[in-house]
Amino acid sequence: MFLRRVVETTFQNALAEELERRDMTIRELSNRTGIPLPTLYKCSSGERDPRLSTVRRIAEAFEPKQARSVAVIAARFLLDEVAGLTVEVRGRPYPVRGYPANSLEECIVAAVRAEKEGAAAIVCAPVLASIVERIVDIPVVILKPKAETVTEALEAARRRL
Repeated sequence: MFLRRVVETTFQNALAEELERRDMTIRELSNRTGIPLPTLYKCSSGERDPRLSTVRRIAEAFEPKQARSVAVIAARFLLDEVAGLTVEVRGRPYPVRGYPANSLEECIVAAVRAEKEGAAAIVCAPVLASIVERIVDIPVVILKPKAETVTEALEAARRRL
């Protein structure tokens, strides 16, 4: 859609429309693409025409060619367990992409980022799921620990007491 709008209007108009549509700032676009912030400001204001490589990087950020993913929001040690996994849905592979978070605030930011980056679904802790469901428009699935996981944690707590 972004590239089509660039051809139909101007780069500046297409960029402004897409940023507004995605509720994204130029700073977020800079972080996602690696394009320096001053370059994006100059191109977005019309002070400078963007290079073709710049337009391609922006288009890739808005319309990624990679397959959509399933996001898992958890502590890093849990993400290590699912690194490299793929979930197949109706013959289509969905790579599992981890979003590390150690606080409620980081979890919420990770959920928003996952959706913006094209996640098809989010897997997260029960305490987070009800909040995330209210802020994203993709399925949210609860990560439920097994009984033995809780038992092991209780045993670790007993040893520390």
